[in-house]
Amino acid sequence: MGQRSTSFTLGGSSLSSHASAPKNKRRRFAPVALGAGVLGAVLLSLSLTGTMSGFVASITNSNNTAATGALVMQEQNSGATVTCLSTDGGSVSTNAATCATINKFGGSTTMTPGNTVTTPITIKNLGTVAATTFTLTPGATCTQTNSGTQNGTATDLCAKLNVVITSGAATVFSGTLATLAGAAPAAFTMPAAPAAGVTVPFSFAVTLAPTAGNTYQGLQASLPLTWTFSS
Repeated sequence: MGQRSTSFTLGGSSLSSHASAPKNKRRRFAPVALGAGVLGAVLLSLSLTGTMSGFVASITNSNNTAATGALVMQEQNSGATVTCLSTDGGSVSTNAATCATINKFGGSTTMTPGNTVTTPITIKNLGTVAATTFTLTPGATCTQTNSGTQNGTATDLCAKLNVVITSGAATVFSGTLATLAGAAPAAFTMPAAPAAGVTVPFSFAVTLAPTAGNTYQGLQASLPLTWTFSS
């Protein structure tokens, strides 16, 4: 199509009007061009941010924990009728108890010269971790007191009571209560520190010396003992 032309006469003069088709076309296509430009900008933005391309792989470790074990000592008499735990009267936070119900020296009040009283016990690692050291520490002093109403005048009963501590076939200590008192760790041949769940047997054989005379009647000796695990 060409240009359209209109002519008319006004007062003897001829006027004409021309309409341009190309200008109309430019106006008609301008919005289309603008929309295409916006779309192109959006696509370019998406391609630059990478949201429309690439692969993703991931692993989530959901079970990451660390926990401590526990070291607990159990002591029992030979018939397992009496049990003492290191947590008695407290918890593993203290883990140190006093056990007055298992008498390692037998507790006899009728010993005579040459008489031996044997007391077996067991020490067990009741915890969940192995012990790395196992020690027996006696008190610093063996104490002598009167027993009953008839008492002799001797003052060295601790030196007249011989004690042999064994674990299985091995001798842990051999001497008098006087030498056991305050003995250093080197004086003991302790068994290996037990792993978790392992029980170690011990036997205490206490003998009143055959040479003990009448002056040793009605007397009693005592000495505290402390067992210790460490890991």
